[in-house]
Amino acid sequence: MLRSLGVLVVGVFAGAVASAEPSLTCDAARIDPRSYGLTTRAQARNLLEPRHSWWDSFDLGKYEDDLADLNEVSARLAERARQIDPSNMMAESILARQYVVLGEPEPAEASWQRALAGGGAVVWSATLYDVDARTYFFVAFDREALRVYRMDTLAGGPVKRGFYGIPEFPAASNDRFYEAMGGCIDPARKPEAVVPWPQVREIKAGNWVLWFKLAQPVTISSDRTGKGKELREIKVALHGRTGSLEAYKPVGQDELALRGRGPAGYQDLVRRTLVKFVDPDKRIALPPSKPGVGW
Repeated sequence: MLRSLGVLVVGVFAGAVASAEPSLTCDAARIDPRSYGLTTRAQARNLLEPRHSWWDSFDLGKYEDDLADLNEVSARLAERARQIDPSNMMAESILARQYVVLGEPEPAEASWQRALAGGGAVVWSATLYDVDARTYFFVAFDREALRVYRMDTLAGGPVKRGFYGIPEFPAASNDRFYEAMGGCIDPARKPEAVVPWPQVREIKAGNWVLWFKLAQPVTISSDRTGKGKELREIKVALHGRTGSLEAYKPVGQDELALRGRGPAGYQDLVRRTLVKFVDPDKRIALPPSKPGVGW
């Protein structure tokens, strides 16, 4: 009898703790201003901070270090934002993404659970090589679907471009854009493509990209060229991790050479984390990851 009563008390206490956890919101008016700033303007300044010059391209490995610094700072900013205001949806969504990027699956899953259960999305900037390798897209994952947005849509206007037509991220004052990167996308900003999860047959992980194989084709256009491409699979590089260099001895040669290895483990972690929340029936196929050369 006493043991049953104890179990009942523990259950009631756990339920009270769960109910005490504040619901997540994207409403800027309801978010503590300090927390809001850490998930928008501070994230923007971290992203826009110059870390890599042309000369640095000759310093092998520096880009990898710079990217690691950007990702670490982004996570710490979001953690502080969540500490200040646990109801900030953007803090949870950013952490869901950044913990995966940093290779921390356990806290990643907790943030994915909370963000998606609260009606949010986890958003990555990305390259869609089969559409246009010289611009950026944004891929949003929520409970219902995979959504692909053009950069000019989320930026609210034309995208400034630099060398070789590669886009530049908007100024830190563009709150709507950085809200979207934090998982709070204005419904008025329409995606190029919406793929409900039942329409995804398979997610294959390569060295540099993921392939989402679709039951029905979608058409996605570039904000740089205006040209659209019909796709039966979406080949996407989700930004956040880069490859590494390794030394090897080519067959028949005496001297060592360098070759790049893509972040295959990152690709696999993204898809395995994703399907835990969008495919509870395990309907989506996950072919074995086979790191090697190529995509």
